[in-house]
Amino acid sequence: QVQLVESGGGLVQAGGSLRLSCAASGNIFSINAMGWYRQAPGKQRELVAGITSGGSTNYADSVKGRFTISRDNAKNTVYLQMNGLRPEDTAVYYCNAEIRPHIWSDRQDYWGQGTQVTVSS
Repeated sequence: QVQLVESGGGLVQAGGSLRLSCAASGNIFSINAMGWYRQAPGKQRELVAGITSGGSTNYADSVKGRFTISRDNAKNTVYLQMNGLRPEDTAVYYCNAEIRPHIWSDRQDYWGQGTQVTVSS
């Protein structure tokens, strides 16, 4: 069974920084893309940043230049460094990963439980 466990959320003032972490564990043969999504109250879940197994990254326009996604393949962990936080960044942040649990498995999408990020003005 595969689990994604997030940490690092919290309350921060505008202009501050937070670092989110997400560690995958369990039956894992390989991990392809990993990413961070967020969902604010009353809004749809949106992609914040993604990173391939080779390290290529992509970002939502709203976070470019402020957020940085990275991963440690040896630890099956993805990070999101968030600088220059704004009140509009307030949301529940979810980790996502495309994982093959076994060599005979297809890729499957897995999600973390979510971590709250609140930015006060």
